[in-house]
Amino acid sequence: MDEATADAYLRRISADRPGAPGDEALRALHLSHLRAVPFENLAIHLEEEIVLAEQSLLDKIVGARRGGFCYELNGAFAALLRALGYEVELLSARVFGPEGIGIPYDHLALRVRTSSGSWLADVGFGRHSHYPLRLDSDAEQADPGGRFRIVETREGDLDVYRDGEPQYRLEQRPRELADFEAGCWWQRTSPKSHFRRSLVCSRLTETGRVTLSGRTLVLTGAEGAREERELAAAEVLPAYRSHFGIVLDREPALVQEERAGEEDERRG
Repeated sequence: MDEATADAYLRRISADRPGAPGDEALRALHLSHLRAVPFENLAIHLEEEIVLAEQSLLDKIVGARRGGFCYELNGAFAALLRALGYEVELLSARVFGPEGIGIPYDHLALRVRTSSGSWLADVGFGRHSHYPLRLDSDAEQADPGGRFRIVETREGDLDVYRDGEPQYRLEQRPRELADFEAGCWWQRTSPKSHFRRSLVCSRLTETGRVTLSGRTLVLTGAEGAREERELAAAEVLPAYRSHFGIVLDREPALVQEERAGEEDERRG
């Protein structure tokens, strides 16, 4: 990523260029990204192509001012961090769900190394930590998004817990972006995929979170206050513009036989 693209990315997330690749700058970039770039799977339901290549991700997130899901958001964020001088590795994870643990390459997260140690950065998991989490500690870590612990398994993987519940299992071997293509394809095409069975766009705000799931708009406050309402058809595209900065020419819609009924709050 060249300097001009890095500056455009920083403008996209309303963040200042850090003077050095340190811990506090990483925290600020992480939070800014979550507040500016939505977690969304609209491309699947708009039948748009998802290409796991750095330029394609930057064109979508920076150029088109869209969001994405984990492969896209963390893939692009990794490129920005590297351009700013951080040492970054892509890690594969399997997500815990009601039916057990997910497929290999189910999720992409980042290991970021600074002078103080290793951090888990993840701007692509919907409701998760607002700030990076220490990877070199199994102590509980308090965050505005919950209470987190990262515990090593007998096999050498890392289980990430939020408020006592397992979120995903990280492998510690570094991966390349192309390694996630099969997982991304499965998420886009399998009838068993959460992303095929739901339609979601969600963004962290200064006071809570805003989520548009289908035509259901949910506003969550910092103290847990929740406002939910169904939008009329004419309100949907303006809601994408006003809450997420996403301009669409048609409303994304699920295929009828794939409707899932319930939104998975943990993943968006």
